[in-house]
Amino acid sequence: MTGPIRLLLADDHPVVRAGLRAVLDTETDFEVVGEAATAEAAVRRAAVGGVDVVLMDLQFGPGIHGSEATAAISALPDGPRVLILTTYDTDADILAAVEAGAAGYLLKDAPPEELAAAVRTAAAGRSALAPAVAHRLMDRMRTPAQALTKRELEVLQLVGDGLSNQQISKKLFLSQATVKSHLVHIFAKLGVDSRTSAVAAATARRLIRR
Repeated sequence: MTGPIRLLLADDHPVVRAGLRAVLDTETDFEVVGEAATAEAAVRRAAVGGVDVVLMDLQFGPGIHGSEATAAISALPDGPRVLILTTYDTDADILAAVEAGAAGYLLKDAPPEELAAAVRTAAAGRSALAPAVAHRLMDRMRTPAQALTKRELEVLQLVGDGLSNQQISKKLFLSQATVKSHLVHIFAKLGVDSRTSAVAAATARRLIRR
């Protein structure tokens, strides 16, 4: 790549964006060309062009989720690469981001040199995963029979959020029978016999957020 790596910072906290800009501005081959306070704004700015890498948070207040924005940006012709930069390291978040096309996944407590290396790796078209994230993905590959699928994680996350089976079926466009079937598989994989126990076990294993 000739010229600086052009960056877009997408995070709903101004203090976080300012901190990121301060860190990234110390790198001579980086240029922060824009900021976005919402996921929708990040998609719009990325579509304009002139961006090589988007540093994307996952959780934005109202509006679409960071993984949805990642999917939209990844679908753009010649769009920028998306590097997730978040505080969340659950299986549900990681899988959603990777399936959405994220080029990398980094936690916000990463040291500056690790962040800079991840940006360069993503800009070069390679995968940039934090060691802890790569370890979790490897664990899933080693024990596929015990690992919850992306859909099972989605169902369980909504159970943890307090939604009923009927509410989950509407949100995910599934029949209630399908939701119940997913819960049966979830209970079996986690070795539990209730929704409460499933949420507790999944939270303890950092499969879902609480």
